[in-house]
Amino acid sequence: MFRKMRRFRQELPDEQSLDILKNHTTGVLAVAGDDGYPYTVPLNYIYEDGKLWFHWAKQGHKLDAVQKEDKVSFCVVDRDDIEVKKYTNNFCSVVAFGRIHCIEDDDTKLRIMDRMLEVYGLADPSERAAGIRLRWNYFYIMAMDIEHMTGKAALQLIK
Repeated sequence: MFRKMRRFRQELPDEQSLDILKNHTTGVLAVAGDDGYPYTVPLNYIYEDGKLWFHWAKQGHKLDAVQKEDKVSFCVVDRDDIEVKKYTNNFCSVVAFGRIHCIEDDDTKLRIMDRMLEVYGLADPSERAAGIRLRWNYFYIMAMDIEHMTGKAALQLIK
């Protein structure tokens, strides 16, 4: 179903790809947009329980797109160091493919939003709880179930 990586010698082991997902907080979500155009949008996320978790508004282009087609991809760039004199770059990235859905369970929604705020730097639990309560009706928590993932790095980084 998913293509094999053409430059297979540059493929990262799954464990390293997962580490990249676990250690970053921003990536780019790709959805099937309007009129057949792809739509990509940078998003904050967390990786937890084997899923990618997002929060977003209850209206907008990405929500409309995933309501029509739940298949998405998500890319996280770990590194991109340009070496101008060598005409190359030392890159490392992960692309995850899967299906995304809205979380209906309030306990899960609360747990994930609290975790996101903690990861993003809001340390005080009571402050996180107050912020969540204030915005509760204005956001969705979305979960992406990863069906396939590939990590890739420049050969210089693999050696």
